[in-house]
Amino acid sequence: MLDESGEPVLLKSGKPKTRNVVHKNEISTSEFIGLFNFKRMFEDPQVWSAIRVTVIFVFVAVPLQLILGFLLALLFNQALFARPVLRAVMILPIFATPIAVGYLFFTIFYEEGGPLGFLGIPFLSNPSWALFSVILVDVWQWTPFCFLVFLAALQGLPDELYEAAWIDGASRIDMLTQVLLPLLQPTIYIVLLLRLAEALKLFDVPFALTGGGPGVATQSYSFLAFRTGLRFFDLGYASAMAYGLLIVVMIIVTFFFRRLRETYG
Repeated sequence: MLDESGEPVLLKSGKPKTRNVVHKNEISTSEFIGLFNFKRMFEDPQVWSAIRVTVIFVFVAVPLQLILGFLLALLFNQALFARPVLRAVMILPIFATPIAVGYLFFTIFYEEGGPLGFLGIPFLSNPSWALFSVILVDVWQWTPFCFLVFLAALQGLPDELYEAAWIDGASRIDMLTQVLLPLLQPTIYIVLLLRLAEALKLFDVPFALTGGGPGVATQSYSFLAFRTGLRFFDLGYASAMAYGLLIVVMIIVTFFFRRLRETYG
């Protein structure tokens, strides 16, 4: 170090006083690779495995939710004892956070000391049972949503339709197939599209319940994109995965709004 006159500054020991000066130069190592990450997706076996898990989940869980929700709505549309209380209890799972639900069922399905451990079923350690467990948890949480929408639609139908059908000699099966289902078709279609769009983004329950395992048995597409970007820090590849999911969900949402316009426009 130098003083104002240009002479070196000395320490008490007589040695010159020094100072380290660091010059920082910002160097960018990014490189534009075009559509390489999208091409890489089509060649990645992990992506296809995650798509297979997601498709199985969607095609099993969503129909189950619609069927169970519709049957429960038919039941609760009748005169039942304490129906308001039962209905309130039925919709409670909707208000639970999916992450919390995943950890709750992790405790329930835990094979060593869990409440269902006495069954001897490997809910979380067997690949097939693990995917079944994820589907079961999602059905438990989102069937009440389908039930609530279907019940509101059923209670919005005029009583004259039921009376006219009974007078014409319609059986219960005829009432269901020729009266209720045709009238509820717009509602069923809207609920289906909403659940499809949500189910394709499956992440919370596998993250908390199985961690994507055992192996990759419950690793959904969204979970794979999360791990690729935030665990392995391959952000470009994870972004390409996210855009792929966005395109699929946007197609479903487009059909949803088109259906809304056709029904209520």
